[in-house]
Amino acid sequence: MIQLRSILVPADNTGAKRLMVIHVFGGSKRRFGHIGDMVSGVVDQADSNGMVKDKEQVRVLIVRTKKEFRRKDGSYIRFDDNAGVIIDKDGNPRGTRIFGPIPREIKEAGYAKIASLASEVV
Repeated sequence: MIQLRSILVPADNTGAKRLMVIHVFGGSKRRFGHIGDMVSGVVDQADSNGMVKDKEQVRVLIVRTKKEFRRKDGSYIRFDDNAGVIIDKDGNPRGTRIFGPIPREIKEAGYAKIASLASEVV
């Protein structure tokens, strides 16, 4: 469950070190974001020679959450951290590498490019 002011670890190589959620897309009453949802965030800390700058507003796709996620077959999946991938308006990742495991629900949600860049799809 990702909500306002949640801190995300970036799972890509754009140069961000920490992301803070400022909006969950999906309507004014939408409170939480889960795996495969898009949120708006701010780069809280950034590397000095990265693609993104400090305090830049970006779109982030949530790829890992600590809160368990129920799959259609009845099993649950959860991760050790809350992580996201910085994407552009078309849904393509801004980075060239994706770190850590990515759930297969990301590919099913229409983000095949992110799933193909990931080292491990769970």
